[in-house]
Amino acid sequence: MWIHEDSIETTASPARVWELLANVEQWGDWNAGIERIELHGPFANGTQFTMQPPGQDAFVSTLVDVRPNEGFVDETVVDGTRVLVDHQLVSLPSGHTKIVYRTEITGPDAAALGPMVTSDFPDVLAALKRLAER
Repeated sequence: MWIHEDSIETTASPARVWELLANVEQWGDWNAGIERIELHGPFANGTQFTMQPPGQDAFVSTLVDVRPNEGFVDETVVDGTRVLVDHQLVSLPSGHTKIVYRTEITGPDAAALGPMVTSDFPDVLAALKRLAER
């Protein structure tokens, strides 16, 4: 098992960040690792989305734990390797929000895939913060 976590604090409310997270078709506005994305239903448990990173093949992920204004988990399985990314919104006593991306990867390629999956998360979180604070 391979586990990694990145986080950032924003002055935006959890509700504001949630608006951005739940609007899948606009993820490319703050995530440069998305060339194309399509949600196949409502932003709810069990709904799948297809995402294509620049210059790579598209893959399908499933929303497995959607918690409005608190976060969601998506699951991607590729060649027997399971990638779970938990996008958490933590309300802080200051009124700010901590955005946490916690990644857990299991399977034969977990150690090799982990750094590739998460390498841009600090940049993604910084861009999400900037957009949320506008």
